[in-house]
Amino acid sequence: MKIYTKKGDEGETSLFGGKRVKKDHPRIEAYGAIDALNSWVGLILCEIPEGGEGRKILLEIQKDLLTIGSILATPDVDKVEDLLQLSLRKNATSSLEGTIDRWESELTPLKSFILPGGTRLASLCHVARTSCRYAERKIVGLSQKETISPEILAYINRLSDFFFVMARWSNAQKGHLEAEWKGRSR
Repeated sequence: MKIYTKKGDEGETSLFGGKRVKKDHPRIEAYGAIDALNSWVGLILCEIPEGGEGRKILLEIQKDLLTIGSILATPDVDKVEDLLQLSLRKNATSSLEGTIDRWESELTPLKSFILPGGTRLASLCHVARTSCRYAERKIVGLSQKETISPEILAYINRLSDFFFVMARWSNAQKGHLEAEWKGRSR
């Protein structure tokens, strides 16, 4: 099977179920943002060796993101849910919260804003965090026009928190001090 179909050459694509829409349709924007985020997660995984802390949960996050993208690409989930079993894994959001709480317990409490950066891994986590927030805004925009599961919105919101804490935690693991932002004096 060829990777190209030429069906999108006129600026349209198909949602799951066959409905054709413009490539800038809010559903396409939302699941495209999730796809971009998943690619950042793949790059983060390149920085973590086999068996390394966080690797297993990142692989689960990638699966969650593919599920979310599939749900967002499906305008009538009820028609295909039995076929695809489109739902997040049970306790996906609380699993993120558990990791966030565990890592955060090892960190110095924040007293000011921090500048994104530090180690390569931390920097990639900050990029994933901002990509996650972008995806969240696209999903919220879609939810103003169509029904989106509150579970998806909660998961994506928590996921950006996860990447923020992962960035801080990975910097701490390498002994890298965070750069605090205190504003400019006039």
